[in-house]
Amino acid sequence: MHTEDIWYEADGSIMVGHLALDDQQPGKRPAVLVAHEGSGLGQHAKEVAERLAALGYIAFALDYFGDGQCPPLDQAQERLRALTADPRRTARLARAGLDVLLAQPATDAGRVAAIGYCFGGVVALELARAGADLKAVVGFHPGFTTPRPEDSRNIRASVLMCCGTDDPFAAPEERLAFEAEMREAGVTEWRLELYGGVKHSFTNPAADQFGMPGFGYDPRADRQSWSSMLRLFGDVLGQV
Repeated sequence: MHTEDIWYEADGSIMVGHLALDDQQPGKRPAVLVAHEGSGLGQHAKEVAERLAALGYIAFALDYFGDGQCPPLDQAQERLRALTADPRRTARLARAGLDVLLAQPATDAGRVAAIGYCFGGVVALELARAGADLKAVVGFHPGFTTPRPEDSRNIRASVLMCCGTDDPFAAPEERLAFEAEMREAGVTEWRLELYGGVKHSFTNPAADQFGMPGFGYDPRADRQSWSSMLRLFGDVLGQV
């Protein structure tokens, strides 16, 4: 497997993303853009990209903080607040990562998906709201921002959001608002998958080390959500 860190510019900052693909596989293949958790581009998102590469995809874990780093918690939270308040900027950062992925010779530009973890789920969805040509958008324990059905009308992808019922960043009223937004925007292919008793960051084995209330790894929900994503990819991206 070939992996490399790629430096690129986005919104006036230097970003460092992580590319992964099986370089022994000939020809073009479906591509997946991976948006990291709100703590920064760490090992979790890089391993996701490499897992996808092992399955035959080309995957690029973008960087939406800068320098490919995981900043201290207070700095990360400050950056997340700024991005939450500026969805257009969030979409630009996502688009810059997508452009890196599309520039790879092995990428089939007609078969691209974007997935994200925690705030990365917001990043992936903002990319779709900006009208990017995506076949699928998947969010794992995503946050839900203020609904914008006028922008969500630009979504052309099949949307899957995977949430735990005990996630403090995906309260019932926020999930209901998301559902209403998808209906009002006329998004025809969307699904919200809920896991009972599951907390935030359930896909990250290191979540229990964060020491934060409402966070926790859940291996069953991790497996189920990954399987749901792969089934969706099989439907909309075709054979690898």
